[in-house]
This record gives sequence, C-alpha cells and structure tokens, in this order.
Amino acid sequence: MSNDWNIGQKDRKGLADEEEKTVLIGLVTPDTNEEQVEEYLDELEFLALTAGAVTKNRYIQKLSHPDKKYFIGSGKLEEVKEFVDANDIDLVIFDDDLSPSQINNVEKTLKVKIVDRSSLILDIFASRAQTAQARTQVELAQMQYLLPRLRGLWTHLERQKGGIGMRGPGEKEIETDRRIIRDKIKKLKDDLSKIDKQNQTRRKNRGQLIRVALVGYTNVGKSTIMNLLAKSEVFAENKLFATLDTTVRKVVFGRMPFLVSDTVGFIRKLPTHLVESFKSTLDEVKESDLLVHVVDISHPQYQDHIATVRQTLKDLDSLNKPTLFVLNKIDQYRDRYFDDLLTKDERQELEKTLRQNVIHQMDSPAVLLSAKTKENLDRFKAILGAMVEEQYKLRYPYQTHHF
Repeated sequence: MSNDWNIGQKDRKGLADEEEKTVLIGLVTPDTNEEQVEEYLDELEFLALTAGAVTKNRYIQKLSHPDKKYFIGSGKLEEVKEFVDANDIDLVIFDDDLSPSQINNVEKTLKVKIVDRSSLILDIFASRAQTAQARTQVELAQMQYLLPRLRGLWTHLERQKGGIGMRGPGEKEIETDRRIIRDKIKKLKDDLSKIDKQNQTRRKNRGQLIRVALVGYTNVGKSTIMNLLAKSEVFAENKLFATLDTTVRKVVFGRMPFLVSDTVGFIRKLPTHLVESFKSTLDEVKESDLLVHVVDISHPQYQDHIATVRQTLKDLDSLNKPTLFVLNKIDQYRDRYFDDLLTKDERQELEKTLRQNVIHQMDSPAVLLSAKTKENLDRFKAILGAMVEEQYKLRYPYQTHHF
C-alpha cells in the first residue's frame, strides 16, 4: 500500500499541487443559530482556501443533536451526494469533528475524501511548519488525532490519493499499532521538552528587557505590525496561520529597548491536542510583561474573536497582563461600514465611539490603526512606548532610566 501521509517529504510543501474542489457542511444545534453557522462556514471556507481547496457549495442542516451514524441526516447526505457526483467534487469538509465511524460511514456513502475541521487545521499547520519545534508540535498533534482513529484507517486510506487532510506522520501500515503510536507520542513529547528547555535558556539570556507579545485571532495583521515595529521581514500573508513559529525581535523607541514577539494566531474550535502541542510556543505570551491584542476591527464578528483570544489567554493564566488593544484594518472598516453621505465629523465621532466602546468593555487602552497604510502608527507607538516605560519603572523602581 502507498504511503498517503506525507509530512516531512522534501518534494512536497504540504499544500495541494492543484486546487481540490470541496463542499462544506455545518450543523445548527440548540447551542447555535443559522447566522453563527454561516459565519463559521465563512471561516471554514477561508481555511479550505488556505489549504488549497476551492469551495463549490455549502450545506447547513438543523438538528437537535448530530446524527450518530452520519453526523447529518441521511436525507441531507443524499442531497450532498447528488451534488458531489454531478460536480466531480474531491472532498467534503465538516465544520465539526467527526468520530472515526462517522468518517467511514460518510466516506462509504459519498465515495470521496472526508475531512473534519481538526484534520483540516492540522493539514494547514503541517504545510506551514518551518522549524524543528513547529514540525515536532504538528507531528505530535497529528499523532494524538490519529490514535483514536486507527481502526479501519488503512482501508479508509486505500482509496485516497493524498492531498488535503492526508498529510500526516508518515507511518507504515504495520506501525499503526496503538502501542507504537503511543511510543511515538512519548518520544515527540520528550523532544519538545528538550526544545523547550533550550528556549528557556535562550529567554534567560535576553537580559532584563521588557517583553511585549503580539496576540490575536489568526489573520488580523500581527506579523505586519511586527514588521512595522521591528523593521524586520517577518512572513506576512493574507491566509490563516501564516505564522506558526514565535518570532522575537528587539525594538528600540528612542533609547528605550524592548523585545516584541509575534505568536501563532488563535481560532475558534482549535483542536485541543493542537493547543496542548503548541503550549511551549505560547510560553512567550506567559512570560511577557505586556500584551498587544491585535483585532481585525473590520470583521463582522470581531467581538467573538476578542472573546476567543481572551479565553485562550485565560487558559494560559495571562489574561490579567497589561494589554493594549490595537483595532487594526480601520481603512477596511470604513470601506465596509461608512456611507459616502457621512460627513468628516460624523466619521470621526463614529470611530471615537468604536474605540471608547472597546476601552470601556476591556478596561484597557485602545488605538485605531491601519497597518497597511500606516495610519495612526505614530499614535500606536506613543501609547505602546509609554506602557513599556511604565513597566520599566515598576520593575526597577530604584533605578533611574533616561530613555
């Protein structure tokens, strides 16, 4: 049997060579509404695009709870099958995690590749991982995802041709025994522990500089802001999870030096095993003195994004750190929400209200910014510089600093 899990192969970069055609499926339950699920599917479509797939259709069904056999109802599944057969669809992506039996049952019915949200995110992470730490973290998360899905996995994969959702640890069929997978997980955890100790030593060697961590939902512009602050060339792209590895740069405002770290973006429904695997990367957040919480203010669900990030920060015991909210993409916000009939004064008042609402809700300073056009960049730097200087005064109250 061919090896369909291809992570680490030098002749592949992870993303599909050709765009795969996909269908998205979401479920409206008593805990959600149709508007929310539509927004989730918008995000899922962006994830699919990031992985190299183009969405041809989407299906939403209302159920009191997921169907145990197919996740969606058998009638809706037949409707999906008709579209899949008629349009030469390559894969179907579900916005929630499926059980191994659900994946097998749906795949037998549709006779195409079935991918759930977790496996799609893992696929993207596999294609983005560059450093040894990121690759180890991704492989660990994939192994933890694979472990409960071993039964019937290889017969499931015999009909596949690789591509999205199929990039993985690269184990041979004889090695899919649970014991071997658990041994592999243990080894990967040991490897991560060694890497983490090396990173801790590296952080200790950074001296007594104040540390600032950029945090936020994925694709809000953190790496672009990092480049503006540090005048560096951190990779930035309009796709989800463009940055996996934490990048740290020294920044100097006047004569005041400090460190800025750019971290992996957060997202709703992030697989638990992925969060666990990347906790060592997020140590930069835990050990920071200040947080710069970057928000895509033009996104219709930016408040949900803020809540998702804050919940992750709470899980990391980092929610109460001094935080500056950067309401990024204000230029896109105006394009989306401002009418041409609004006067300049009315626009300014609306923007002021927008900023004050975030200040009031979060009890933290906030600044409007366009990292793309550099609008309000000086204002952002002034506020950040004052907050960094305040941290120096708190840390070294008996020393005089002349920045």
